[in-house]
Amino acid sequence: MIATVLVQSEDFDIAAEIQKLTAGDRDVGAVVTFTGVCRDEAGKLSALELEHYPGMAEQEIERIAKQAGKRWPLTGLIAIHRFGRIRPGENIVLVVAASKHRHAAFEAASFMMDFMKSRAPFWKKEIFLDGTEGGWVDARTKDDDALDRWSEE
Repeated sequence: MIATVLVQSEDFDIAAEIQKLTAGDRDVGAVVTFTGVCRDEAGKLSALELEHYPGMAEQEIERIAKQAGKRWPLTGLIAIHRFGRIRPGENIVLVVAASKHRHAAFEAASFMMDFMKSRAPFWKKEIFLDGTEGGWVDARTKDDDALDRWSEE
């Protein structure tokens, strides 16, 4: 399985990333994408400031991607997470899962997002329209609860 993990400040091109996974592989029957986009929080937010633990963030996402590759018959997987100042409407995260069949691609993409949201070392700070900074956004219990469905019995 081809797996690409990137942590970058630059935006990404969703179509180009899909093309990377499908070019020349006629056995791909399904491509599932998830793109996380910065919200404006009902018109209050100017930007999110995303920080990460360099090196560790990539390693953790790679670990999660390897687990996905062991659980589902994927032909490829891409995970890109941005850091830095991200404005409402801009991309934050991309997961692209490719497989012969849709079920594996859907499950792998969902698995990646649930684990990246809860386990990858990223922190968000809100920057409001009036220029003030909010605190660091706390982890949400429901994000950790989402991991329960992936526990292997």
